[in-house]
Amino acid sequence: MKVLQINATVNTTSTGRITEEIGQTLLDHGHGSYIAYSKSGPGGSGSHLIRIGNDIDFYRHGLKTRALDRHGFGSKKSTQDLVGQIKNIKPDVIGLHNLHGYYLNIEVLFKYLKNVQIPVIWTLHDCWPFTGHCSFFDYVSCEKWKTGCYECPLSNRYPASWFIDNSEKNYHQKSELFNGLKNLTIVTPSHWLAELTSQSFLSKYPVEVIPNGIDVDRFEPVEPSLVKAKYQLTDKKIILGVASVWDRRKGLDDFLQLSKQLDDHFRIVLIGLSEKTIRELPSNIIGIPRTENIDELISLYSCADVFVNPTLVDNFPTTNLEALACGTPVITYKTGGSPEAIDANTGLIVPKGDVGALHFGIREILKNGKSNYSKACRNRAIAYFNKEERFRDYLNLYENVRQGDNIGNYYAEG
Repeated sequence: MKVLQINATVNTTSTGRITEEIGQTLLDHGHGSYIAYSKSGPGGSGSHLIRIGNDIDFYRHGLKTRALDRHGFGSKKSTQDLVGQIKNIKPDVIGLHNLHGYYLNIEVLFKYLKNVQIPVIWTLHDCWPFTGHCSFFDYVSCEKWKTGCYECPLSNRYPASWFIDNSEKNYHQKSELFNGLKNLTIVTPSHWLAELTSQSFLSKYPVEVIPNGIDVDRFEPVEPSLVKAKYQLTDKKIILGVASVWDRRKGLDDFLQLSKQLDDHFRIVLIGLSEKTIRELPSNIIGIPRTENIDELISLYSCADVFVNPTLVDNFPTTNLEALACGTPVITYKTGGSPEAIDANTGLIVPKGDVGALHFGIREILKNGKSNYSKACRNRAIAYFNKEERFRDYLNLYENVRQGDNIGNYYAEG
């Protein structure tokens, strides 16, 4: 079996790493794996990589998005070239991931997919596929996507438009393009996103819930004394936050508020910040730039007393899973699918935007002691989020859709 996956990234960002890991699982079981992408991270890949477009095309697509609010409708020539390569590869199944990211023309791609009717598995990592503009709408409690987008309240947010709101046109065109595939199965990493999908214009398609998986053999508790010494964290209570991009949506402002409620016994450590933001932090927050150094990341997860995820919009963040695998309890806002990662033995769920509740939750976990959570955290990560099992779910799904079978739902929340 030959599988071609398409994603904005490979070997970097959470979706890029998921795409790479699925490809590796295919190879481990004797299948062919191809990945088409726009941006790549460090390191090679066992899969055959196909870059879509180039930097010039990327910036042209970005300009079209900014000026005309037509994200997903640029990169026509690059996508036509991709279609030519798909014809040569002749994949048995196509796996779609993030189609937004200034690199792909959805009109060209989906007209081709409808013509050839290759089985398609589309993993939704956010809500962009069924909105006229945004990737997450619960940030502003918008429900226009259920009947038809217009006058988008998030037109100036990713994928940002400076001048024009074309959300109504985008919505209807995406609805027309994305419907009509005879063999499309949608995968969502969370039950939350599955429920939203069932209320959208994609509701006719079957939805499978397969949560994100992580390497539980790599992400495990380690001795953290070296990293504590490096960042002067010895004898401090450590609150950790991790994100690829930090902004208000990811809870940066909430961490700044939280820092004002903590005394000198505490240190907040935030990973993934820009150098500019790091220079502006208060003294009790340690900022660390985004890193591909997984060993240091694991050490920081391990040394933290609690992992805090105050995201205001999210699907099913892998950072929660990585923290659990390293034996660290998680506190998250009741946002999207983020609460699905934990249970009463592995962390706390607090109301979205309630910094006071975050503070109380941190005190509660510290009062109980991290050691009272660590074993349950580790066990939950192994039981539900082991990448070997989760990516094998994808393999089974690919095999079944190729054969025309309906395989049901793999994952029940624990």
